[in-house]
Amino acid sequence: MLTIPFLLAAITSAALATPPDAEGSGHTASLEVRFEGIEVPSGQVMLALFDSESAYGEDEEPVRAATVRVESDQAIAQFTGLAPGSYAVKAFHDIDGDGQMATNPFGLPLEPFAFSNNAKPEGGPARWEAARFAVEPGVNRISITIK
Repeated sequence: MLTIPFLLAAITSAALATPPDAEGSGHTASLEVRFEGIEVPSGQVMLALFDSESAYGEDEEPVRAATVRVESDQAIAQFTGLAPGSYAVKAFHDIDGDGQMATNPFGLPLEPFAFSNNAKPEGGPARWEAARFAVEPGVNRISITIK
């Protein structure tokens, strides 16, 4: 059974501030995350960005998080000052804008959600290996269809 506390806790508890550039790397990256296929043009997309498999797990904080207003069938989040490496995104469309994912009595999501690479959930969140993508120095862009 898919449960969503992993997603809700990670996204809503994360600091939204952008940390300084990666120390000592000399090269940083930016990331644009475009959410497509939004069916209800209201509320916000809440997302968490993870930089390791262990952080992607249920109990750890994301490296970054963002909340992006939804006003059309797309929403875009921007991150700067990232260290190059592997990352993964967990996100949900908070249609009613209350800052929480609506769930049914069994904990199943009632609002759309998604993972990077459009990875599918497997009895919980999509696996790190399925959601992981590379961020190279410079500008990076990914698209995620939120359903």
